[in-house]
Amino acid sequence: MTVTATLELAIRPESADVAAAVIHEVLEATRAFAGNQGVEVLVDTENPLRIVLLERWESLEADAAYRAWRAGDGTSNLGSILSGPPVLGLFTTASGV
Repeated sequence: MTVTATLELAIRPESADVAAAVIHEVLEATRAFAGNQGVEVLVDTENPLRIVLLERWESLEADAAYRAWRAGDGTSNLGSILSGPPVLGLFTTASGV
């Protein structure tokens, strides 16, 4: 079952000039992780400091393995540019709708 994860990020204003580079570095590893099927970066049209990462995973297990890796050996400096914790959402595609 394919899974779509959203990760909502609130960028600190003082980090605006380095945010794109930090996110790019983080997403290189995300895209290379087993089971990742792609990542899109969405920027709020009214508030460019609000960013949503749209990640596609081949399964819940692949997403869970990625989250476990990020919590352990795969930590990044993403938190240094955020004004608060990221908000994670996990979704599957509804069939028959």
